[in-house]
Amino acid sequence: MEIKSTLIQEYFKDLTEKQIAQFDLLYSLYSFWNAQINVISRKDIEELYERHILHSLGIAKFCTFKPGEKVLDVGTGGGFPGIPLAVLFPETQFHLVDSIGKKIKVVTEVASALGLENVKASHLRAEQVTDKYDFVVSRAVTRLIDFYPWIKGKFNKESKNAIPNGILYLKGGDLAEEIAESGLKAELYPLSAYFKEAFFETKYVVYIPQ
Repeated sequence: MEIKSTLIQEYFKDLTEKQIAQFDLLYSLYSFWNAQINVISRKDIEELYERHILHSLGIAKFCTFKPGEKVLDVGTGGGFPGIPLAVLFPETQFHLVDSIGKKIKVVTEVASALGLENVKASHLRAEQVTDKYDFVVSRAVTRLIDFYPWIKGKFNKESKNAIPNGILYLKGGDLAEEIAESGLKAELYPLSAYFKEAFFETKYVVYIPQ
């Protein structure tokens, strides 16, 4: 059974033929690599387009990255949200980092197979990253109170985007307590405003301006 990226095309109408081909290829690539190095729950691989790729692209419904901007993906795992975002924004530079080397191997292999020249993958902890970025993205790696110290001070001072530089964090559930605990000024944007699937009913983009 071949699973195609029609779900992605439904929500992103302006994809080029190259981008559609890249999104189509993700299922076979992740099926192959996931069988060797488990980066996605085995039962989730059939739901790859909804629960991983479209979920990652929720960030793009809130923020359109500009050519030349630099985005850091912290705790990328097998490449989420960084790989889908890099396909969607080929002129934006993405740096995907994870502290687990075998996960970065998957990222490197997938990026190479897709021909993504705007992706750099590093086997690093976020605290070890020395560059500066316009945005930091992540997908529910840890609680915000623990996450923020890892990336504090890693932002460019000047914003090129309509949205000021900051953190774009994908997270689900009731986040009021976690945000209050962190002491950060966070804005919540429900993914249910963009996507009709039931999976997104409790999912958010958490935006924290730098």
